[in-house]
Amino acid sequence: MYKKISAILVPTILAVGIIGFMLYRVWDDLIQALKLLEPQYLAIGIIICLVAWWLRGWRYHTILSSLNYRVSVAVATACIFVSQTVNLIVPARLGDFVRVFILKHEYNSTYSEGVSSLVVERIFDIVTIALLGAVSLLFVLNARSEFYIIIFVPIIACMVFFGVLLFLGKNSSKNRYIQIVLTMLHEIKRASLSPRSIVLLGGSSLVIWLIDIFVCYAVVLMFQQQIPFAVIVLAIVIGNLVKAVPLTPGGIGTYELALAVTFGLGGVAPAIATLIAVIDHLIKNLVTLAGGIVSIYYFGDWVIPSIKDAFNSKFSGEDTTGR
Repeated sequence: MYKKISAILVPTILAVGIIGFMLYRVWDDLIQALKLLEPQYLAIGIIICLVAWWLRGWRYHTILSSLNYRVSVAVATACIFVSQTVNLIVPARLGDFVRVFILKHEYNSTYSEGVSSLVVERIFDIVTIALLGAVSLLFVLNARSEFYIIIFVPIIACMVFFGVLLFLGKNSSKNRYIQIVLTMLHEIKRASLSPRSIVLLGGSSLVIWLIDIFVCYAVVLMFQQQIPFAVIVLAIVIGNLVKAVPLTPGGIGTYELALAVTFGLGGVAPAIATLIAVIDHLIKNLVTLAGGIVSIYYFGDWVIPSIKDAFNSKFSGEDTTGR
């Protein structure tokens, strides 16, 4: 019991502490910064964010089709909405397991296929956003040295992983756990390395992340700021790569801090940088939460117990990747 409580409480306190510290250190300047706000850009940001969600659903629909599961774009989008909503509440990205359970319940997929679909989605996300970051570094001359590590380590890791997939033969093993890993690797290879998958998933991932960047750009315009577009790109890249390390639920706190630090490179005042970072993440999280609530009603009451199972499995040591 204490382990479960602390697993939620500690990351949540960390997230609140980071946000609280960021706001406290610029508190005197916040009112002046808020006077610059032009609210029409808020609606634009929300609309752009919704478009990105539809594209995420279409991409996940494409991944599942490669694994021979015919899932509508609406269902695929709802799956992502539910899992990402849970990730806003519980730590360690446990919401991802909910998506696996939904596929198992609705389409009788295996757990390994569910996890493989997640891995494919994550890999294309990481590769795409890291490459966008690498391009943005060409135009941001005063980038911090740590940014190069944050961007290029994932690129190298993904290149090594794709290299393993390319040379993966039709191996098998009598060891159950090794066979599970091999099965997943073959599923990931099938879903990600065909010419069709590379074009569709790579192209859609690029559009998804450019749209995500434009949500932030709308927030920048909301505060009447003239931040170089390359700095905005770099901020979103660093924020999301830092957020990928699940220190807090939904990366809350760490994402905002990364964005604010990066905006500082463009000469943005700390109060403005903090507000842009907080509101950008708030828009994205509120859209996620609203979509998640609608999606839970769409799937039915059985989703809530699945969320509990996802959380309990983290601490009971259950196998969530077996067949």
